[in-house]
This record gives sequence, C-alpha cells and structure tokens, in this order.
Amino acid sequence: MIVMRPVLEISPSDGFALWPVAGVRPFHHLPLSGELSATEVATAVMGIAACNDLDPEHDGRPPRPTDPLDSFLHGLLTFEDLFVAGGLRVVDTVNGVEFLPGCCSGLEEWRAWAGVVDGSGSPSFGHDPDPLAERVGDVVRLVVDAERSDSEVIELSVTDYRHLVEGAGRDLADFLALAMSWVSENLPTRSAQVNAALARALDL
Repeated sequence: MIVMRPVLEISPSDGFALWPVAGVRPFHHLPLSGELSATEVATAVMGIAACNDLDPEHDGRPPRPTDPLDSFLHGLLTFEDLFVAGGLRVVDTVNGVEFLPGCCSGLEEWRAWAGVVDGSGSPSFGHDPDPLAERVGDVVRLVVDAERSDSEVIELSVTDYRHLVEGAGRDLADFLALAMSWVSENLPTRSAQVNAALARALDL
C-alpha cells in the first residue's frame, strides 16, 4: 500500500512559551490532517509561524513589534510569500520505502505535485537527499535520492498518483479547519489575520 501525507517540519520549540505545544522532536515531520489533537494543532501553528519568524530587513515590511506574541507572528502576517518547511511524504508500506521532503522543501508548493503528470512543471522537493519525481508513460517514479545510482524508488500509476495528491489536499483542508478553530479560540484578537495567513501559507 502506498500512502501520501502532507507533513510539516517542526522547528525547535525550546523556550517557546506563548502557548502549550507538543513534544515533537525538532526537524522531524508532523503529519497534518483533521485527526490531530489540540496540542498537535497548536504545535503546527507554532511551526508555520516559526518558518517565517525573520526580522524585517530591506523587504519593505514594517518593524517587528515589541509585544512577544505580535513579534512572533509578525513574519507570518507580513511576508508576501510564506514558507512552510515540509512537503508531501510518500510511504510504500509493503516494501518499507519512504519518499521524504528534502531540506528547503516547502509545503506551500504542494499543488505543484500535479505538474509531474499534467505537464505544468515539477515541484521542488528540496535537497540532501535529492528526491525526484518523474512520469514514465503511465507510471510515476518517485526516486528517494536522485544523486544515488542505487536509490530506492516508489512506482505507482498516474491514476493512483492523482488520487493520492487529491487526498493530501483534503488532509490539508481538514487540518486548516482545525487550525482555524484553534486560532479563533486561543488567539481571538488576531484570529482573522492569522487564519487568513495560514490559508495563504498552505495555498488553500
């Protein structure tokens, strides 16, 4: 069986005290879906905001606020192009092969996965390892590390591939619904801005 899930790479949370977060190991992937606990959702919101928590430089953004919460959310709310570390993880549960997002891969580009089969381009899967997706006739080949001649490969039909990408999109939409509910309850004075930014960050 081949499973595809949207995953978020979690930033280190040591010292983070703006709201409770789960004990997810830094730089590991948290699968996003509508089945997350409230604490996992809180962790994911933290992770997405942390991806964009950069000081304004010469990018035209306003100065960072002094309030701790507003300061942490500043990048999420002011960057035009948001980044969400992660991507789509594909697992062949029969053969034990995992196709993982590489370094610098962004979940915000998940829709580009359709380009592998419809000719509109190809997503960036990051590097180290260097994942690659290619269509060969009616088959999609997911190469775990294109820099290795002996790399493991996951192969599936174009039809199955399309269904998996659509399913990943539904998982993201279900997660966004949970995240918006969490934000509305826990960040009520900033919920409209934060929820709009999360939807934009996930290209939903």
